Amino acid sequence: MLVARFYAPGDIRLEQAPEPTAGPGQIKIAVVNCSTCGTDVKISRHGHHHIRPPRVIGHEIAGRIVEVGEGVTGWAEGDRVQVIAAIPCGTCAECSDGRFTVCSRQESMGYHYDGGFAEYMVIPEAVLAVDGVNRVPEDVDFAEASVAEPLACVLNGQEIAGVGEGDTVVVMGAGPIGCLHVRLARARGASRVYLVDLNRGRLDMSAAVVGPDAAICGEETDAVEEVLRLTDGRGADVVITAAASGRAQEDALRMVARSGRISLFGGLPKDAPVIQLDANAVHYRELRIFGANGSSPEHNRRALELISSGAVPVADLITERMSLSDVHKAIETVASGTAIKVTIQP
Repeated sequence: MLVARFYAPGDIRLEQAPEPTAGPGQIKIAVVNCSTCGTDVKISRHGHHHIRPPRVIGHEIAGRIVEVGEGVTGWAEGDRVQVIAAIPCGTCAECSDGRFTVCSRQESMGYHYDGGFAEYMVIPEAVLAVDGVNRVPEDVDFAEASVAEPLACVLNGQEIAGVGEGDTVVVMGAGPIGCLHVRLARARGASRVYLVDLNRGRLDMSAAVVGPDAAICGEETDAVEEVLRLTDGRGADVVITAAASGRAQEDALRMVARSGRISLFGGLPKDAPVIQLDANAVHYRELRIFGANGSSPEHNRRALELISSGAVPVADLITERMSLSDVHKAIETVASGTAIKVTIQP
């Protein structure tokens, strides 16, 4: 079977590999879709400290069960499934408290275990142990199901930040995650949602699909001033930084309303993780700043429900479909920002 293995930064190889077999406590799936994201770009360029090469990468996974290992119950050949990416251990202090997204022993598909850039893959026992395999509703196709994983992360972030009825929300970053934030904020009752990006082409492409109340190009105008103008000087109730940008995080502090909430959703580069923060603004304006990291198995299940119900459509966000043999092109397309969501169909 064909797989895409990471060996080192700049070295992802398409190789033939033996088809795996499901062991005890495992299931084997035929991968139908594994979508790509900015994390795949970072891995391809810089590697990751949790990846011990060679490793099959890809973590936004949906497929069909073709083999059920000994001792596994509740699943059968032919079942349509979506697989979590972040795997909580289920037993540490954080997991015992229900805080699965900050599990101190978290593992990940495509990092600690071979991922979905393959024709077939084995879902490890660790995933099944935390109910990390989800049935795909009949009205959701596999490409849509593969987007449930990033939507689950967005759901986690908006729950932490308390996005809700009547909020004015600013989403900074018009990539696929930003698009999902726009749609989920609307589904959660936000009254106005503004989308901000520095890149005019990417902003226009995404805005044409998700239809924010305003699309603000930070390269052409001062985004802070524009948000303040649109809100009559008050600022936004919630600002979500869905971009790996310290500048966006600093601007969020300047465009958020009094008692507003800021979600630092996008992580910063490892070599530039520090921003300037006006602590007096946080203090006197009673601002709340939240982190957001990944998703739990339950978030993945609920993301599939949001897609199935039509509350958060994702089909039109998938603008490129490529074969596994085009994995390098897929990753570069993500890096270029010329597509919203790219999915690979092995």
